[in-house]
Amino acid sequence: MSIKGKAYIVGIYEHPTRKADDKSLAQLHAESAKGALEDAGLTRADVDGYFCAGDAPGLGPLSMADYLGLKLRHMDSTDSGGSSYIIHVGHAAEAIAAGKCSVALITLAGRPRSEGQATGTAPRAAGGNAPDVQFENPYGPATANMYAMCAMRHMYQYGTTSEQLAWIKVAASHHAQHNPRAMLRNVVTVEDVVNSPIIADPLHRLDCCVISDGGGAIIVAGPEVAKSLKRPKVKIIGAAEAPKHQMAGHVDLTYSGAVWSGPAAFAEAGVKPADIKYASIYDSFTITVLMQIEDLGFCEKGRGGKFVADGNLISGTGKLPFNTDGGGLCNNHPANRGGLTKVVEAVRQLRGEAHPAVLVKNCDLAIAHGTGGSLGTRHGAATVIMERE
Repeated sequence: MSIKGKAYIVGIYEHPTRKADDKSLAQLHAESAKGALEDAGLTRADVDGYFCAGDAPGLGPLSMADYLGLKLRHMDSTDSGGSSYIIHVGHAAEAIAAGKCSVALITLAGRPRSEGQATGTAPRAAGGNAPDVQFENPYGPATANMYAMCAMRHMYQYGTTSEQLAWIKVAASHHAQHNPRAMLRNVVTVEDVVNSPIIADPLHRLDCCVISDGGGAIIVAGPEVAKSLKRPKVKIIGAAEAPKHQMAGHVDLTYSGAVWSGPAAFAEAGVKPADIKYASIYDSFTITVLMQIEDLGFCEKGRGGKFVADGNLISGTGKLPFNTDGGGLCNNHPANRGGLTKVVEAVRQLRGEAHPAVLVKNCDLAIAHGTGGSLGTRHGAATVIMERE
């Protein structure tokens, strides 16, 4: 069964805070849920499906359903890191198409900045019982050095340069200057990026995303509910997910799980990469964006460096406007899981509600794609394609 046209995104919300010293994790989830419901024109009583991931406190959907006072017919706590919430959009559409719920709420929230997490450079905790721990932890894997391995290999294999990667940050900064809530609003140059300190060779500090508190929420509903609301209609027309892992040692560090989730989502949607007007691409690091752009089919493998250079990702200038809110590189990265905010900005573009300075003209088709986990070891990939009706 295809989910094409079976569900709509009817409500979105991005929490305004970037540092939540005065808020609990559950409160951030609740405020995000309230904001998305108000955006949709729905109430808490309308929600009969709830989706969250590992950032939710306590017993996940059980604890949050209690805290939010939800009466549910369907719950989903799929956790694949930062790609969880893009997976949730697809799963919500599946549940609605199957009659398991009619209004699905998806929430994200986190406080890594307030809690002082050294995200990216601290040893990555995979859980003491994870099967990879005893083999990998002695080598000190951290988020930054595992992504740096991918960047180094891509450079070696395809001739990609630090200057080409820097253009991704430059594009994000051009967009973030128009976002009053973005953590980094100063426009930067390629020289600024390559002259910033090395964090994990070849990645510089400005190749890395911000660390922020915050959150967000999405409301997915069936066609009948969507038609009853006074909001622009954003239809889900394709969705797919895929893991990529060590594959018993047969690993090529230059590609991501998008090589599987992307084509499947495009096939379900019945569109091609060339049809896409706007792309929300998970940007934990600049190399993450470059590899996903290649793997989703926007250019040939190995040509991502040339594709992203010279402003090609800047709205109003380039062929593929991306992350017009500033993304994780400049705006926010709540709970170190940026997938949900990618869907939010894509919906803003499709509704015509993005900032006028970055609004993509005639934007009727958008993609949101995310990774969760580690690009260099194991991760989940998820793709959602949306259309303005």
